Amino acid sequence: MSDASQYDTILKGGTVIDPAAERNGLFDVAVKDGRIAAIEPDLPASAAKDVIDVTGKIVLPGMIDTHAHVYEHVTGKFGLNPDLVGVQSAVTTLVDQGGPSCMTIGGFRNHTAKLAKTRLYCFISCYLVGGLEGHLYPDLYGPNGVNAEHTIRVAKENLDMVRGIKAHAEIGGQSRWGLEVIKVGKQIAREVGVPLYIHLGQLWSTAEEGPVPDADELIRELVPIMDEGDVLAHPFTRHPGGFVSEEGEVHPIVFEAVKRGVRVDVGHGSHFSFAVAKKVIDSGVKPFTLGADLHGYNVRVPQPGMGQEEREENPFFGIAPFNLTVAMTELMMLGMTLEEVVATVTKNPAIMIGKEDEHGTLAVGREADVSVIEILDGRFKLFDNSGVEAISDKLVRPVMCLKGGERFDAKSPLIPDAVAA
Repeated sequence: MSDASQYDTILKGGTVIDPAAERNGLFDVAVKDGRIAAIEPDLPASAAKDVIDVTGKIVLPGMIDTHAHVYEHVTGKFGLNPDLVGVQSAVTTLVDQGGPSCMTIGGFRNHTAKLAKTRLYCFISCYLVGGLEGHLYPDLYGPNGVNAEHTIRVAKENLDMVRGIKAHAEIGGQSRWGLEVIKVGKQIAREVGVPLYIHLGQLWSTAEEGPVPDADELIRELVPIMDEGDVLAHPFTRHPGGFVSEEGEVHPIVFEAVKRGVRVDVGHGSHFSFAVAKKVIDSGVKPFTLGADLHGYNVRVPQPGMGQEEREENPFFGIAPFNLTVAMTELMMLGMTLEEVVATVTKNPAIMIGKEDEHGTLAVGREADVSVIEILDGRFKLFDNSGVEAISDKLVRPVMCLKGGERFDAKSPLIPDAVAA
């Protein structure tokens, strides 16, 4: 092929689903110099140096995982390699949720983000220690572990990377400090001008002294603190303090929150119950974004000879292998349409991080971030975090992606084998 070819690459024969552009149909996508050069129904193969046949596949804007934990090494066993979660899983952009803090953002920028092929953003932790060891030590996360002034200053200095603030609202912390830390987190987010992202679902044990807090009261007190654009994570958690009350019903205040613009991120990870998810989705509350929430405590595959003691030191053990497209499969199984699910990993995440002018859609002139997936038919076993098994007649699998025009095949060990039940 001549060096004078019109395009570097054409993705040919695929079905393009791009909710932001309201495009769903057979289109070829051409790339030149790392940018989208054309999107047409039938581009001539002779116009490109390289033609990638994606017939029968689905071509998406580069997928964005809104809940990642990829501050590798610094957060101990918790942080995964970003490219295993990212481009090697056909995900072009990751948002690390609470790994870096005002004290460690420099390391995240220079030793994680700059070395990764995957694009990284973060919601900076409101806690000084960030996500060290996956928040295993609750005493580090009280009011004395927060410095609003320092965090505001550092967040403002790093707004190219810092797209929000991360905090936790769960009954272990509530039993110790009430919602004081959440209120400081909200102050930080308002002054920086970014969303506040709140973890729901019990994470720590309750304090040994004093009354056990009312898990249902937690969310009733929390939601009024939040503003339009803020995010509630883990709506489908089976742990106390989530969207569903002890009586088994979705809290009325959740509907009020969604109505006034508070967004919902799945934050799958160790906080996903099929029964709770069905209850919430059937009530009319659908997630705005789909964060996979993979971390080193929930995707570590058991090794031969691993003892019970090692298993017990990992409180979230047991859902590996797992990736973003498995979470997409689960949402489809629960009744969301393919286009709705695609929006949760493309258009909507770009809005959530305030980058819809750069990401989340395929448009001529934009950076060529493109994800390719396939949907397999059959009978596939899925498992939630309580060990409940479900059978899906579809399985979404990653195939490859282009990140700035560079090709990465989906070869991450975090991708499960496509074995029919």
